[in-house]
Amino acid sequence: MYKPGGPIIDALTRIQNNQYVLPAIQREFVWQLEQIAKLFDSLMQDYPIGTFLFWNVEAVNSHKFKFYGFVRDYHKRDNPHCPDLGLLPNQNLTAILDGQQRLTALNIGLRGSMSMKVPYKWWSSPDAFPKCFLYLDLLAKGDAEYEDFKYRFKFLEPSKAKDTSDEIWFKVSDVLNLKAGPSMLKWITDRHPNLDNDRLNLAFEVLAKLHETVHIKPLVHYYEETSQDIEKVLNIFIRLNSGGTVLSYSDLLLSVAVAQWSKPDARQEIHNLVDEINGIRDGFSFSKDFVLKAGLMLADISSVGFKVENFNHENMQTLESLWPKIRTAIVLAVHLIADFGLNWQTLRADSAVLPIAYYLYHKNFSDNYRSHNSYDGDRTLIKGWLFRSLLKPSGIWGSGLDTLLTALRSVIKDSTDPGFL
Repeated sequence: MYKPGGPIIDALTRIQNNQYVLPAIQREFVWQLEQIAKLFDSLMQDYPIGTFLFWNVEAVNSHKFKFYGFVRDYHKRDNPHCPDLGLLPNQNLTAILDGQQRLTALNIGLRGSMSMKVPYKWWSSPDAFPKCFLYLDLLAKGDAEYEDFKYRFKFLEPSKAKDTSDEIWFKVSDVLNLKAGPSMLKWITDRHPNLDNDRLNLAFEVLAKLHETVHIKPLVHYYEETSQDIEKVLNIFIRLNSGGTVLSYSDLLLSVAVAQWSKPDARQEIHNLVDEINGIRDGFSFSKDFVLKAGLMLADISSVGFKVENFNHENMQTLESLWPKIRTAIVLAVHLIADFGLNWQTLRADSAVLPIAYYLYHKNFSDNYRSHNSYDGDRTLIKGWLFRSLLKPSGIWGSGLDTLLTALRSVIKDSTDPGFL
């Protein structure tokens, strides 16, 4: 059912009160600074930003699903993930099936901040991720950096949002508590009492436009799905994401795992593991897809393919029960290849680590495997196999990957040789 829109400020209030939530099938926030600025510019220019798709979750069913909140203060290193809201029983909720990126962008721009990495700074450096807020230049007629922008929105550190004779930087979040009319005029004249009439009129016009966009205009138009059938909702979501920027199928399968693990939060466990292994030594770029596939491989689930039948209740219970041991083997495998001198630049195929992880898991090796003299020969075999597989001209880690990994798992599992492969 299509419903008329409400103002942006109402949507922000619902986000703040956890009335608008994100189902586990949603991905993380992925927009960049320019995309957020472009959304605000589009709104100010009265361009359509699309219809939202909401799922009305009835209070009697809210405890059955996993929900997350919206990112507000995004930090590329320290706070990139959607916050876990825990259980929300006996509450009527609105889950966002389409519109997460747009609503999160509005939430960040109007209530939060962005901390992106500064080029050439170390990730560990305390000043590598400056906290920036969205500002609007009230005197700009367009944006020289982005020619199709009529309004100049920019993320700045507060210390750098300094006015000049040609710039008046208004912190966009301040519009939430700013009243229309005289209050806006006073804000401008207090900052610039000697502003000429043309510039005063321009600044007031732009600020009034921003206020109207946030507080008055009914911009959040949406279609509301009321079915409580999760399979129908998943099908709607998959159909919706069949074009444009398609979510990886693993995102949807991860949501299935989240719903079926009984104790640990599968999503948080996988995100934490990805963060941990990517931080080893000189760093790697493993994804949650890698961890999910490793889970399927090490748990001896029928095949390592991302297929719905592989994520049934029985398999997910097996994966959950074996998770601590699987996690240990994955971390050990990544430490081992880091010992070999590999990192995110030189590891040309992440999948090459999976047979090594399975071998370490199958043999129940602990961390002393990396340094104990008795394993020198075995580590040499692994290193030689790994480098040959990565250097093979035709490449073996491309098409037919799932079949290859399943076959390698069988070879390792069935081998009577005490060493690797």
